[in-house]
Amino acid sequence: MASWQSRLTALFLRLAVKRPLDPYADPAVMRARVNRMAGRLNAKAPWIRTSPVSANGVPGEWIYGPSIDAVPDGATPQRSRKILLYLHGGGYVVCSPATHRLMVARMCREAGFDALLIDYRLAPEHPFPAAVEDAEAAYRWLLASGYAASDIVVAGDSAGGGLTLSLLLSLREAGMPMPAGAALLSPWTDLALTGLTMLTKAKADPMLRLDSAALATRHYLQATSPTHPIASPLHACLDGLPPLLVQVGSEEILLDDSRRLVAKALTAGVDASLEIWPGMMHVFQAFPKMPESGHAITRIGRFLKMRADAANNSAPTSLAAPVSEAAE
Repeated sequence: MASWQSRLTALFLRLAVKRPLDPYADPAVMRARVNRMAGRLNAKAPWIRTSPVSANGVPGEWIYGPSIDAVPDGATPQRSRKILLYLHGGGYVVCSPATHRLMVARMCREAGFDALLIDYRLAPEHPFPAAVEDAEAAYRWLLASGYAASDIVVAGDSAGGGLTLSLLLSLREAGMPMPAGAALLSPWTDLALTGLTMLTKAKADPMLRLDSAALATRHYLQATSPTHPIASPLHACLDGLPPLLVQVGSEEILLDDSRRLVAKALTAGVDASLEIWPGMMHVFQAFPKMPESGHAITRIGRFLKMRADAANNSAPTSLAAPVSEAAE
């Protein structure tokens, strides 16, 4: 049963976020509003330490993990040998490092890693494949900076989860070394919007709307087909991808995006695990007051550390049983 904190959060989201979207709204205005809301949340976490970075020309920031606690104020931290490359969500239209800083910092503390959180280009000003190009540029920059692929893990939420898969597919096509693993939080994998839960969970979902997803798709894809295999990874061949952990809430319209993705990945021989969290909304991991959020972040941190350790032949290779394998 969902906690009272999660039920209260869902009510707030239903009132404050789940509104009809103005198709003519200025994306810059929407971004500013989202960043202001997230800024208030991040302001309550003074322990987070960051520094700006340019990764092959892609702006972003380093988020430092537990090792930062031993660094005096004003000193430059020594980065961890193992790195999380994080790709934020936001429908490819909104959000930034500012909106995701707290959640990524919590993952860093659990995994013992530092993170590179990039500010990839957004639509409609920069449609597909701009975001994929920026993600790949950042990954190549990490390799050029001396990080081994086996010491890099990737994660992303919502559109960032889809972008994580797009990055993996692009790396595979280019013959690049793969990261040790990837964690996907409520990933948006089907931009054709064909999942049955787009309809069956429309009332239950306290955050997302089908019309909003359709508008984001138009902004991002423009002249590109919604079944393009890199833009819409559910429609790609998934052979050769690294191990995946997928977490999704049972009450979101993107539930089938995760179910179908993991089923297809397993058929392709990919080591993929699906966790369906009962009663949870889209990217519930972002709300630190919810106990379910903390439990999920702990599992993500365990998975990321396990994958990086396993890639370096120093740890077991499987998580405990998923929290839930059925939506209800």
